[in-house]
Amino acid sequence: MNKKIRDNECNVSGTEQQGQLEEFEAIINSSYDGIFITDGQGKVLHINHAYERITGIKAEEIIGQTMTHLVARKFYDQSVTVLVIEQRKRITINQTVRGTHQILVTGNPIFDKQGNLYRVVTNVRDITELVNLRDQLREKEEQTLKYKAELSHLRALQVEEKELVFRSSAMARAVELATKIAEVDSTVLITGESGTGKELIAKLIHKRGKGLDKPFIKVNCAAIPETLIESELFGYEGGAFTGARREGKPGLFELAHGGTLFLDEVGDLPLAVQVKLLRVLQEKEVVRVGSGKAIKVDVRIISATHRDIGKMVKNDQFREDLYYRLMVIPLQLTSLRDRKEDIPVLIPFFLDKFNAHFGFHKVMAPQTVAKLVKYAWPGNVRELENLIERLMVTAPGDELTEDLLPTGISERISLPKSGTKLKEAVEQTEIYLLSEAFKKCGSWAEAAEMLGIDRATVFRKVTKYGLKTKKVAKLK
Repeated sequence: MNKKIRDNECNVSGTEQQGQLEEFEAIINSSYDGIFITDGQGKVLHINHAYERITGIKAEEIIGQTMTHLVARKFYDQSVTVLVIEQRKRITINQTVRGTHQILVTGNPIFDKQGNLYRVVTNVRDITELVNLRDQLREKEEQTLKYKAELSHLRALQVEEKELVFRSSAMARAVELATKIAEVDSTVLITGESGTGKELIAKLIHKRGKGLDKPFIKVNCAAIPETLIESELFGYEGGAFTGARREGKPGLFELAHGGTLFLDEVGDLPLAVQVKLLRVLQEKEVVRVGSGKAIKVDVRIISATHRDIGKMVKNDQFREDLYYRLMVIPLQLTSLRDRKEDIPVLIPFFLDKFNAHFGFHKVMAPQTVAKLVKYAWPGNVRELENLIERLMVTAPGDELTEDLLPTGISERISLPKSGTKLKEAVEQTEIYLLSEAFKKCGSWAEAAEMLGIDRATVFRKVTKYGLKTKKVAKLK
């Protein structure tokens, strides 16, 4: 009797166990998310229908296989199960299945009563579509920014000026004004820091006004020796001075007849030449050096300078009457640090320019772009262009990473606080440069070579500031 009862109990227990297994199977197969189960050694025990649907992998392909073996066979790029076994904690990673499907997997460890890892249960979600949507959104955002830049450019320019690239409203206003005044002959004074694009704006005014078939003559007033600038601008007659050509030479005003004369760095003109320039502007005629004959010229004058000419007038360094004659239409260009939204569109422009010139296929890492946007750019657009060219010709690979940037850009160095005494500021700067050079070189002798000073000077300053014994603080 007792034996019969026990047999019945065993039969009932077996039936219940089978029912529980079937119920468990139905539950995990009803899950929309994939479920992946291994033992404590990473051998695959079970996967549900959702996992097969998401990954395209059938149960018979992987049941009984270990995860290390499946990774080696390129089923997966990496295994969360292996990571859970190693670290004995819940882990979430992105996983690529058979090189195509992107899935999000979370591995959960299950321990027995003795604390041994018994199972690893992984929940799986298909994120391939999310990744594609993210990439599409990123492309749309980049395309939108491109369209905005082009629209701003075309609205202001309405010409094919390939080198004028901008997104900022400040630059758009400057270009719009330049386009508007191009049709008249009024003199224009373009001001702004060096490297902001004053010559490009001058060329735009000429192109939209006089036209490309008319001469555009540029003269850098700061680059011509004071003794020669008068003869260069106004020309000379044969034998006017020692070394002069026998047949004489027309000046730049004559060469620019019918077109535009661009006086770059006009603030550097000597006072004696300023008098003659004023006469040319008033009389519309030039007199060559060594001649008394006036020559009529039809020239539009566009001048540019990075100097504060108004202040120079007050200090008697520039003629007031010439100043007002030149600045009939003033046009101020903003520095690059005050229109940083232009940097992300200038970078690809210069990359394309130098890739085409050198036959490269180089790109810039996003982290590098972020560093360049944060930098103050004292040399403005010209400095940015020169830096990108230097990075491209010196970079060992095709990606311009942030570690290739000069120290002044990759590490933002703070200057001494406003109001610091000059002597103290110099000392703080010397301490910083000496300590940074020592960090890189490892010896004061090499630091001296890096800084371009002799060893005796370095050791004298090291002793003065006590750099051998104390830790150097960064500038605040």
